[in-house]
Amino acid sequence: MRLRPIEKVRKISSRIFINQYMKPRLPVVLDDFADPESPAFQKWNYSYFKEIAGSSLVNIYGSELDSLDRVASNPITQTTFSEYLDLISSSPTEHRLFLFNLLNSKPELKNDIIYNDVTNGKILKWLPFMFFGGEGSVTRNHIDIDMSHVFITQFRGIKRIWLFPWEQSDLMYKLPYNFHSLANIKNPDYEEFPALLYLSGYEILLHPGETLYIPSGWWHYIQYETEGYSVSVRALPSGFYEKWLGFKNLVVTRNFDNLMRQLFRKKWFEYKVKTAKQRGSRAAKKQRSFQI
Repeated sequence: MRLRPIEKVRKISSRIFINQYMKPRLPVVLDDFADPESPAFQKWNYSYFKEIAGSSLVNIYGSELDSLDRVASNPITQTTFSEYLDLISSSPTEHRLFLFNLLNSKPELKNDIIYNDVTNGKILKWLPFMFFGGEGSVTRNHIDIDMSHVFITQFRGIKRIWLFPWEQSDLMYKLPYNFHSLANIKNPDYEEFPALLYLSGYEILLHPGETLYIPSGWWHYIQYETEGYSVSVRALPSGFYEKWLGFKNLVVTRNFDNLMRQLFRKKWFEYKVKTAKQRGSRAAKKQRSFQI
């Protein structure tokens, strides 16, 4: 597996961003996508969040590596938002929040972020997502089901993020009808998953104030190096194929997989594992033939 650093840019024009990164689908770190003068950088902290939403009940999620047969893992417990913030502030933990969007429950917070929109108005500012995690928590290697472009801005803490292009899906043993990989790329078992040897991607330590652009269809593995939180906004894919694929993933593929899992249970997962390994083996053979 080979990982390269991601280029960082500042004060880039929309024309250059779209032509050099968005159209060819290449990741980049933007130093000023979220304006440094945004009120969020001064106002937001855990004490403030407790004050405005501390009593809100939140679902707590653990390691996603224990639920490879599902599109998304089930919550392991429930607590108040205030108690969760105390937990991640006090010690490392795998616990993280998923689908608790503080910016939707408190929509006035959306006004605290000023965007330097390099997409010429394509980002969906009205649909932000907020993510919280404890030190050591991870989000498994996956692609976003809707195939959107993603701009993830770090506000507190540091994240380690690995990115891989869609074209390397088989090398990562993508599970059929799912949007995550069978193989654990953080601690790779090259004997069981030899195709991982041929992966070529990018790595970034994302710090507060920085925004990572993740192109449509790109794989991403995320690890919280420290506790913290980030905000992401999306831009719909511009190509017809990506739009169709995102629609199919949301409406057809996900529901078909849920149905088959209910009908055939373990056998359905065993079929997906077998297929992923077969595709990975073929992809590895192709890579070896290229190197001869």
